[in-house]
Amino acid sequence: QVQLEESGGGLVQAGGSLRLSCAGSGRTLSTYAMGWFRRAPGKEHEGVSCITSFDNSTYSLDSVKGRFTLSRDDAKNMLYLQMTNLKPEDTAIYYCAVQPGITAQAMGVIPYYEFEYWGQGTQVTVSS
Repeated sequence: QVQLEESGGGLVQAGGSLRLSCAGSGRTLSTYAMGWFRRAPGKEHEGVSCITSFDNSTYSLDSVKGRFTLSRDDAKNMLYLQMTNLKPEDTAIYYCAVQPGITAQAMGVIPYYEFEYWGQGTQVTVSS
């Protein structure tokens, strides 16, 4: 079994920054695709950013390109999302998910709750 725990969310003013972390346990995740997803009230889920190590590929939502940076530390089973120049429309619950046998591009367009493992989420609120 894999457990995922997100942290780093909070309240920030527009233009500010936050760094989200996702800690994985229970299994080595180096061969898994890992990604961040978000869901805002009344909106559809969005795949924010995903990464796979085996092919070094990434996926990013167009609206976060140039503002969000995804990274992973396979030695620590960690996934990070550095978010800068945050906007009110980034307000959402952010979820971490992992899935074996999938590319980052494919992962990014699938709802997080359809993956085998995902966390409980961390709230990000951006005030204007």
